Amino acid sequence: MKQRILASGNEAIAMAAYDCGVNLGCGYPGTPSSEILDEFCKLGGNAEWDPNEKCALETAIGAAMTGCRAIATMKHVGLNVAADPLFTIAYSGTAGGLVIITADDPGMASSQNEQDNRRYARAAGVPMFEPSDSQECYDFLKEAFKLADRFRSPVLFRVTTRVCHSKCVMERESEREALRVGNFVKEPSLNVMIPAYAKMAHRRLRADLAKMAEVAENYAKAEMRSDKLGIITSGISYQHVLDAAPDASVLKLGFTYPLPVNAVKEFVSKVERCIVVEEGDPVLFESISAAGIKVEDKAEMFRFGEFSVERVRKLIANDTTPDPVPPKGKAPQLCPGCPHRKTFEVLRDLGCIVSGDIGCYTLGVLPPFEAIHTTVCMGASITVGLGMRKTLPEEQARKVVSVIGDSTFMHTGVNGIVEMVYNTPATGHVVVIMDNRTTAMTGLQEHPGTGKRLDHKTPAERVVIEDVVRGIGVKNVDIVDTTLETERFAELLKQRLSENECSVIIARRPCILAQARDAKALKAAQAKENK
Repeated sequence: MKQRILASGNEAIAMAAYDCGVNLGCGYPGTPSSEILDEFCKLGGNAEWDPNEKCALETAIGAAMTGCRAIATMKHVGLNVAADPLFTIAYSGTAGGLVIITADDPGMASSQNEQDNRRYARAAGVPMFEPSDSQECYDFLKEAFKLADRFRSPVLFRVTTRVCHSKCVMERESEREALRVGNFVKEPSLNVMIPAYAKMAHRRLRADLAKMAEVAENYAKAEMRSDKLGIITSGISYQHVLDAAPDASVLKLGFTYPLPVNAVKEFVSKVERCIVVEEGDPVLFESISAAGIKVEDKAEMFRFGEFSVERVRKLIANDTTPDPVPPKGKAPQLCPGCPHRKTFEVLRDLGCIVSGDIGCYTLGVLPPFEAIHTTVCMGASITVGLGMRKTLPEEQARKVVSVIGDSTFMHTGVNGIVEMVYNTPATGHVVVIMDNRTTAMTGLQEHPGTGKRLDHKTPAERVVIEDVVRGIGVKNVDIVDTTLETERFAELLKQRLSENECSVIIARRPCILAQARDAKALKAAQAKENK
């Protein structure tokens, strides 16, 4: 029996993970991937938010090494953080199935870049699926675990913003596979990548990839409608192609690395003109061309941003006239009553040079605050600020402040504090940790500093920020509510900036949205008890 359900791609992935008996789901929240583990947890799956993506993937690897199934979820830039274990686990593999879900963000709806993570599959030598809708998210995740079982290989599962968040009617299996029971078998030659074992593993990996290329042929679907125009595509681009060129023949690739070369050759031989339509980098075009198959690439202008039906029509027609300028929308803003507002006002009014980080507080770069001057990646605010302190003239160096959020501090900020204490600049340094007790920008998720687990209910040991920084060796640690104690914060900041020591100021006040959510949940729980 199958159920017909209206579901988003993220919901479909969660259902597939639950239905095929995933023992553990790990991840770090990041749009557009955040909902996957939330939904998996609601279904009854064992899910957790980890401090960062590296921790998430390594924990999932550990579970998969016991013969169990595991997923690790993250947005595209999160895979940069998890790349270290990715490249090694590609060699060793796991006894149980391991699928790494990477959610790309073409057009940068909520990201600092629009990198194309399909390149990770080739670089690491990891097979990759690319679903084009919710049904394929469900079906392909199950297929990914079958492939992982067959080859003992991790599998990349690449989705994009529109696949993650768009909804369509899909069919779901009514029965769930039994959860596996973990059992670790000591096999050092497979699980310990010292050079002698890694050399053998690398050869095994390349041999397996050759076999996987044969498997990929099964996921190449040719729809022949014309011998004049053929289009090779994958993922969400397939949906745009159907509307933009309904009379064209289409080869949809669901398994894009290794490339199903035979299917591509056969398809190209049947059409007079063949063009590759793909969002982002020309990854498919490069792979097809490298195989000696003649296809057309897109113009450079189509490398940027998301596709639409109209853009795909222009791409096919080689129309390189500029795209219409989209109407101006309302600029994003910090919420009214946000505890970060007063912090940024003080930083602005004191003329600080602010090294910023990733989170909703990045909006401090915009009017009326204009108080963020650099942002690179998660956790970089502290170390970038330290670098500036070490090279600027003293007058400017004493104005440098690093600003980081509580979740981002847990993610990769701790190492920055270690660096600050170990390699202290001559003028010292000041870090402001904006602690609003949630991971606000990606949907109010929990983190190690909130005292609650992923479901917002189960209590957890709280990692106390002030204890951590004191333990590392920071002598000056102050806690202030910048909304209620704005003047105190301003005077404290001026004092710390004048000293030649390491200082951390924790600006602590709960996010108003998280407070509203928790109050609503408490009210609902009380009403349930009173019935």
